[in-house]
Amino acid sequence: MLGAAAFFYGSKLPPVPGQQVGPSAFPMVVGTGLLVCGALIVLGIGRHFEEVAEADVVSHSAPEEFAPLPAWRSWLALLPPALLMFYALASEPLGFLPTAAIMVLVASTAFGAKPKLSVPLALIAPFVINLIFLKLLRVPLPDGLLPFPW
Repeated sequence: MLGAAAFFYGSKLPPVPGQQVGPSAFPMVVGTGLLVCGALIVLGIGRHFEEVAEADVVSHSAPEEFAPLPAWRSWLALLPPALLMFYALASEPLGFLPTAAIMVLVASTAFGAKPKLSVPLALIAPFVINLIFLKLLRVPLPDGLLPFPW
């Protein structure tokens, strides 16, 4: 259902004059992928591979590895929507680079990355993402306090 909605509303976006690929391309590709994945799930294709993989994991792991997660770990499911709301509220005043750096740092450390990985990732990833949006997609992201250097 979500894939069909993404495809339908993506196809309604107006084209950009002078460009072959417009703003409708990305939602339509994502919608098609969601539709294909949903159809595969409904038809049960690939279920056998999951059962074999689960049996393989169980046969090669110790019982103590399956200890229940602490109660606070179940709240991590709320982190991505909270980070999206943070982006919506903070990206204009702060700008994309600081906002994305904070988001990457919080998400990576919350999901278990060590600081020696999460800090460099938080410093490099926003520049790469901004470069992709600016140069390839030609979509400027909010400048805020720290504008993109080029």
